[in-house]
Amino acid sequence: MSETGAPLIEVRGLRKTYRMGEVDVQALRGVDLSVQKGEFIAIVGPSGSGKSTLFYILGGLASASAGSVLIDGHDLAAMSDQERTQIRRELVGFVFQRYNLLPTLSALDNIGMAQFIAGKPRHTEGWFKQTLDLLGVSHRLGHKPQSLSGGEQQRIAIARAIVNHPAILLADEPTGNLDSENSEIVLKLMRDLNERLGQTILMITHNPEAAAYAHRIVHMRDGRIVQHP
Repeated sequence: MSETGAPLIEVRGLRKTYRMGEVDVQALRGVDLSVQKGEFIAIVGPSGSGKSTLFYILGGLASASAGSVLIDGHDLAAMSDQERTQIRRELVGFVFQRYNLLPTLSALDNIGMAQFIAGKPRHTEGWFKQTLDLLGVSHRLGHKPQSLSGGEQQRIAIARAIVNHPAILLADEPTGNLDSENSEIVLKLMRDLNERLGQTILMITHNPEAAAYAHRIVHMRDGRIVQHP
């Protein structure tokens, strides 16, 4: 894990306000956060604390009401929707609680779809093979999602998220649909991706046991970071 140089992620004074009827809801109330390349960070907090809003803004899926978000030096706040989409494709990988695999495609084709969307050729060797071997899914690539266990589906989803070698992996409750055994497998694999391949990871979780796999835990409440070691 690198602790030198400019942060990979630099968030300053981040605010997000939603309009719900005639009421303004402040989802983020001035968040500051720095993430160095190679860190594995867990973001924890109760429902409504702002975790998911922060996640979507960091991933370029939503815009902030105020403040700045720099991803590898790129200011998301100054970008158009099209420019944010490009940054998202090039720099960010997403893992969600529900896997979001396409049921009619094989595991390999689900992974390849991420490469197709990014306009990149399908990788079959080198880093790609190393990643699949690390995730333990090389022997399941010909299977469709319905014939895979929940843990295997999530590992395929992780492979899809990192196949284009993104600078950042954003994981939103990645073990929320898994039993304890598969949760442990997936969390250990994410830690291996971080330690062995240097993948920067931000993981949202409500589970203290999952958060313990990270290098650093950031606590959120009422739209603010309340504990930031």
